[in-house]
Amino acid sequence: MQAAVVRSFDEPPTYDEYPAPVVSGAGEVLVQVVATGLHPRVRSAADGTHYTSEGALPMVPGIDAVGRTDDGELLYFVAPDNGTGTMAEFAVVDRRRSVVLPEGTDPVAVAAAMNPAMSSWIALRRRARFAPDGSVLVLGATGSAGRLAVQVAKHLQASRVVGAGRDAERLALLPDLGADAAVELSAVADQAADVDVVLDYLWGPPTEQAMSAILHARTDRARPLTWIQIGSMAARELTPPSYLLRAAALTIIGSGQGSVPARDILAELPELAALITSGAVAANPYPVPLAEVEKAWTMQLPAGTRLVLVP
Repeated sequence: MQAAVVRSFDEPPTYDEYPAPVVSGAGEVLVQVVATGLHPRVRSAADGTHYTSEGALPMVPGIDAVGRTDDGELLYFVAPDNGTGTMAEFAVVDRRRSVVLPEGTDPVAVAAAMNPAMSSWIALRRRARFAPDGSVLVLGATGSAGRLAVQVAKHLQASRVVGAGRDAERLALLPDLGADAAVELSAVADQAADVDVVLDYLWGPPTEQAMSAILHARTDRARPLTWIQIGSMAARELTPPSYLLRAAALTIIGSGQGSVPARDILAELPELAALITSGAVAANPYPVPLAEVEKAWTMQLPAGTRLVLVP
């Protein structure tokens, strides 16, 4: 089959031949891939920097996709942890890691939005146990996943959603997505001192500064604050001063691969897929033929769009 193939962690994948995956176990089915998203998580696997990377090459990247079975079923699925990725003409699907999509589903939209939207959806539903009428700060709200996090939080009935980032042009778009306030990172304490949950896509120095500012500005420091680490777009390390953990009711947790059981993630996907198809949660897909993967890898996209490869 034809696939995007990584042969060096220092180079983009190339469109090349690769052995087709073979169904080998009960509950598995071969699908023709319809659309697969180029997410930051896919890029980090393809350059060997993701924490799950084992360094084996060659490899086919891609962690999820929409595919169609020989019987015509349309499935959204998550790729096996140690199998061939989804950026290929065909993929093997473990039905325990898939959901059936109803007719009328936009496969390109689902491929674009499901993974980035899942990051905030799972964080709020399965890690924070977020209650309606709670308030949310999204650090890194100008990125694709951050923009979706604003929409997700509002859909889950957050009473107040604050989006924070550096890009003024992209910040200006957030109120139309449901943000009650959109602020520069340096001003988060002015608008988000008393939030209940922080969805953090940045980490590193921006998080250290925001965490300190918010905890110092809190009206009631004993009010619980759940800080959920989701992404590390700014840095991979954090060195907060120890007193912050003693001076406020701060809980720092992570949400990502390994922190939530697969069955719990799958249980959330049908509702999220329906929201994406309805347009209530939108990632603005930018489809590109899989054959152009090498060019697509370095393509500069308009703000708020997500690149989707279509075999």
